[in-house]
Amino acid sequence: MTTLNDTPLADQIDALLPQTQCRKCGYQGCKPYAEAISDGAADINQCPPGGEQGIRQLAVLLNVPAKPLNPAFGSERSRLVAVIDEAVCIGCTKCLPPCPTDAILGASKHMHTVIAELCTGCELCVAPCPVNCISMVSATPAYWTQSDADRSRNRYYAKNRRLAKQEAEKAERLNRQKQLLAKLNKAKNGD
Repeated sequence: MTTLNDTPLADQIDALLPQTQCRKCGYQGCKPYAEAISDGAADINQCPPGGEQGIRQLAVLLNVPAKPLNPAFGSERSRLVAVIDEAVCIGCTKCLPPCPTDAILGASKHMHTVIAELCTGCELCVAPCPVNCISMVSATPAYWTQSDADRSRNRYYAKNRRLAKQEAEKAERLNRQKQLLAKLNKAKNGD
């Protein structure tokens, strides 16, 4: 569905979402949630990070009444950021993959740290940590701006492009290895 300016409705909705990619709405990120709203499969009140202001903006865009945040999806609160207790961190890297914006720096068997200004406060890094060294603390500033959301969206898509490229390169390497093994087996069998 598009509007007069030819921008797909899902993209307009996505532009209003906070881009924390936290999955609290029940979808795998802000864009899938925006698409679900656009398709009528999700309601406008499922985004705790967007809160009341986000719900009002979505209501205006969609010309529907605003409603309270659905408590089944969480509650609105001040912005949080992840902090890693570096003395406890074992460098397992389990916190790296779930971070939607690559806000965590670290390597295997080395301590990790969070780049606070890049952290969306999604909390996705907390559960995978086997030593509970990640905590969520109040962020400064306590609000999430449109600039933060735009930066987060760009970092999220950049991470996804990087991961897709790595997967394609891995598949290509495996394919080359498979072809080489087939040639070796063929030569070994005298074919």
